[in-house]
Amino acid sequence: MPTLGLNLTLLIGTTTPRPVSTALSEAVDSLEVSYRDQGRSGFQIVFRVGRAEPADAQDDPLLRGATEQLLAPFNRVIVSVIANSQPHILLDGIITHYEFAPSLEPGESILTVTGEDVSVMMDLEEKSVEHLELNDQSIVQKILSSYTKYGIMPKLSTPQWVDRPLKTDRAPIQIGTDREYIQELAARHGFVFYINPGPATGSNQAYWGPPNRQATPSKPLTFKMGSFTNVESINFQYDALAVMRVQGRVQDRKTNQIQPVSIESSRRSPFSQEPALTTQTHIRTAQFRQTARLGIQATAYAQAMVDRTVDSAVTVTGELDTLTYGDFLEHGGVVDLRGVGQTYDGRYYVNEVTHYIQQGNYKQRFNLTREGLGSRISSVTV
Repeated sequence: MPTLGLNLTLLIGTTTPRPVSTALSEAVDSLEVSYRDQGRSGFQIVFRVGRAEPADAQDDPLLRGATEQLLAPFNRVIVSVIANSQPHILLDGIITHYEFAPSLEPGESILTVTGEDVSVMMDLEEKSVEHLELNDQSIVQKILSSYTKYGIMPKLSTPQWVDRPLKTDRAPIQIGTDREYIQELAARHGFVFYINPGPATGSNQAYWGPPNRQATPSKPLTFKMGSFTNVESINFQYDALAVMRVQGRVQDRKTNQIQPVSIESSRRSPFSQEPALTTQTHIRTAQFRQTARLGIQATAYAQAMVDRTVDSAVTVTGELDTLTYGDFLEHGGVVDLRGVGQTYDGRYYVNEVTHYIQQGNYKQRFNLTREGLGSRISSVTV
């Protein structure tokens, strides 16, 4: 059975984090890091503290002086894991909240530090900004360039429809925070936006594009297959109301002609034999109500609406032991599942992974999705 030797390194600081003291590192009781391809990704570090010595009569040693300054809100935290001699950046985030729970027992007080990935710094200031003569991809590039001190390296995809308006025609206007606007532009094209830490310490990859269903699969997840088993628990949900088609009409802003808008299929590469959108007896229908669009632009945006809904027809949640699995499950990628039967075996998109680490215990909780039932693959690569 595979083993995984782990060594954690904790770095904290203002802009350029540095390794913390041995005392602070040894005070870590548990670490939880959650990464999602949509919404907020975050972390929580629990420290076990307490006034165990006479010199600590005034205050807990980890709540004063240099340590207190290290754990201050908006400081940056990086956690790296060395697994089988290979470094892996598990966390690069910003402290946003902490909580202290004193205990009557010496050394048993709890300090909990909570935060989000570095994209939280894009969510602090609401803005009203014109982005003259820029298409959506260029707008995202422009916004991300303001956050280079967090080592952000953009990885952007070209949308199906690219609109670079002349300033005499119209001006794209951002109303809201940078992160809100980037996510709004992503949703418009059926894209996702998230930050991945690494690959080097202090660097981050900003992904803005469609769910990466073409990625190289992570190590397979295996359930109830004897010595090959690496999944401890698993659950499946099928949501018949998740998917929808889009119908409507739009008046082309250049020709003034009324054009129909009708999207009944998805552009996502299929993972299942029976996609819900094409096999269910009843499908929800949404009206396309956007105005002031070109006909081809309206069709692209309606397509994105449909694509977003098929992503979660089937949802899988589960937990694995990292020492048994022997690897890190990558969110924003794909993974093959076996051992649960033909209906639910096969390839899935990984949209969320939570790492939970405590002394002698390293779990990964996962959330997988795909568009329907039945596997399209007959074997997995081990």
